[in-house]
Amino acid sequence: MDDALLYGRLQFAFTITYHYLFPQLTMGLALIIVLYKGFYLKTNQLIYNESAKFWAKIFAINFGMGVVTGIPMEFQFGTNWAQFSERTGNIIGQTLAMEGMFSFFLESSFLGLFLFGEKILGKKLHFLTAFLIFIGSWASGYLIIATHSWMQNPVGHEVLANGKFILNNFSDLFSNPWLLPSFFHNQMASLVTTSFVIASVGAFYLLINKHKEYAHLFLKTAIITGLISTLFVAFPTGDLLAKQVALKQPVTLAAMEGLFNAEEGAPIVLIGQPNMKEQRLDNKIEVPKVLSFLTYKRWDAEIKGLNDFPKEEWPTNIPGLYYSYHIMVGLGTIFIGIMFIGIWFLWKKKLEIQRWFLWILLFAVPFPYIANTAGWYTSELGRQPYLVYGLFKTSDGISESVSAGNTLFTLLGFVGLYLLLGFIMLILVGKIIHKGPKLTLKN
Repeated sequence: MDDALLYGRLQFAFTITYHYLFPQLTMGLALIIVLYKGFYLKTNQLIYNESAKFWAKIFAINFGMGVVTGIPMEFQFGTNWAQFSERTGNIIGQTLAMEGMFSFFLESSFLGLFLFGEKILGKKLHFLTAFLIFIGSWASGYLIIATHSWMQNPVGHEVLANGKFILNNFSDLFSNPWLLPSFFHNQMASLVTTSFVIASVGAFYLLINKHKEYAHLFLKTAIITGLISTLFVAFPTGDLLAKQVALKQPVTLAAMEGLFNAEEGAPIVLIGQPNMKEQRLDNKIEVPKVLSFLTYKRWDAEIKGLNDFPKEEWPTNIPGLYYSYHIMVGLGTIFIGIMFIGIWFLWKKKLEIQRWFLWILLFAVPFPYIANTAGWYTSELGRQPYLVYGLFKTSDGISESVSAGNTLFTLLGFVGLYLLLGFIMLILVGKIIHKGPKLTLKN
């Protein structure tokens, strides 16, 4: 891999990884804010309204960070990946433009109304602004993932003699079988992150004995939504997406599972380390035949291994893909366990006295971010060596006129600037959490 390609990939990987720390929270919070506003509209209890406004402040900061860190990625398509943009722009430009023109402006416009217009709008219109924020947020994710899904499973297109892709059927972009499983899997994963963030704040308030009414509401909200979303991430959304990988990218499935040779009744590996030299997994712990059953609903079904495919079709970083996938799955399984424990304590009305569990919720908050990042790495590393799977290689998409030195220089600039922005954001969010919601039941 030449230096220009390496630094181009590193820069995009860093900027998109950092960027996605923010949308995964805003998409989940958008739903929670709508729920709180709906409960307020129905019950007229101020605790729901103040909870919605409290989380809207954190939503606004995350939204702002998402905008600031998202814009450079759009420019990178033109600067670092000009060949990719020129050849596929007729297709990906449509969904990306729709995301910017419709979803982003819908979300940002009504966010301003929600934050500053409650007294003028009244209860019902204020709820409507929250609902439109939610629609804009999730529509934005849908259109981005429609672009991603086309890159994973290109449909409805034609490749011209000059190598450019043109769209033959616009509806095919949105009927892509990869799209809906990927979208709902992503949205449920976002809700997992949001649930753990809300649970962490609720646990923090109980541990320091402040804002207890809100702490109870936050924990109840987080544990219920957390249990639902952690289960839905695994099934059906994760299961359906894995079946798309098995159908459309079988070599990727083999790399994700560390399977080098075809097996009938293939096991699922819980722990193991890929040994690329010997083409095997070292120190593995596996459950026999489970992978075959999960993939094809037959215990003796054959799963193809990496050696059944040409080496030039293998993902370029098999250990990275394998570990990303297993980190995602392993953490997801732990999340389900945590939420089941939480729902048990909630049902028994013993959550407040289980301080050990509150500490777990408090310190668990980084791990959904890690799991979401690992999930996206699984998807992106699994598509390599292609930008458009099977049709357009990553090495062909890099800009010819941008030197490796230029890309490295801007990468270092992004690292420094984003660390500063992240530090400022943590201070602002920390102040909001420390101050707490405006109103308590005692008021």
